[in-house]
Amino acid sequence: MKSDNPFNSKSYNSYNEYFKSTFGQRVQKVSINAGFSCPNRDGTIAFGGCTFCNNDAFNPSYCHPSKAISQQLSEGIEFHKVRYRRALKYLSYLQTYSNTYASIDELTKIYTNALDHPDVVGLIIGTRPDCIDDQKLELISALAKTHYVMIEYGIESVNNSTLKKINRGHTWEQSKDAIIKTASKGIKTGAHLIFGLPGETRAMMLESVKEISVLPLTTIKFHQLQIVKNTVMAAEYLRNHEAFNLFKLEEYISFIVSFIERLNPSFIIERFTGEVPPRYLVTPPWGHLRSDQVAVMIVDEMIKRNTWQGKLFPLL
Repeated sequence: MKSDNPFNSKSYNSYNEYFKSTFGQRVQKVSINAGFSCPNRDGTIAFGGCTFCNNDAFNPSYCHPSKAISQQLSEGIEFHKVRYRRALKYLSYLQTYSNTYASIDELTKIYTNALDHPDVVGLIIGTRPDCIDDQKLELISALAKTHYVMIEYGIESVNNSTLKKINRGHTWEQSKDAIIKTASKGIKTGAHLIFGLPGETRAMMLESVKEISVLPLTTIKFHQLQIVKNTVMAAEYLRNHEAFNLFKLEEYISFIVSFIERLNPSFIIERFTGEVPPRYLVTPPWGHLRSDQVAVMIVDEMIKRNTWQGKLFPLL
């Protein structure tokens, strides 16, 4: 029987395919640490940061604020040339902490330096929805007229009780407002969600797809909750692990397929899962599987269930 799947064998709107169609070739992100902080870390709205956060768990070794941005870019590009031989162009990725949390003068200097490399074709700015305003959006919108530019917001959850529990320091309403305002300025907009945060049921997480799917997003990425060492959440987990309901691999695959088939089919899915080096984890990883291997298992499950991204979206 003929399938109505518009994505063919992929079954979803693939990030790699999106980049190939946008740039005509493979493009790779290069992380940069420009020394930013967060307002829930420095006392502006709270101390300690998000309870799940330990940036060392995903920060590459070459990526350190003591180095100039130009040096981090050069070292990162050399690293990726060995690891991803097909990548010819790169995107500077301001990933660590909140990369709009500074003055306009500081941001202008940092963003300009991040784009000042012959192999860099664009900039991705990771930040929080409460660290953006009209003046910053005007600056970034101007850059987007000559470069590929995206703001990627950490949403994490659509439930305010969860956001409060993890010391996020902003609301779901602020996330919506920031995403809508950013997209209205012609800036590509991404979002990040974590599944399995304490206090959220599987039904709550699945229901959140309705809220997410109506947003003007370009890309979206998903992480399963992993308990990382040297975090407040790790202490909470060790004190009372029964308060957590973490996903087993098979359960997550089933859940994420159900989520994706309800998801707006125009969204580009950047990743299905997070990957933390095992030495940083309190909880055991899913064997020795990498994120790309889990992605293959997720696509296999979609094919098995004869489903695809957005198959049920018109029914929501």
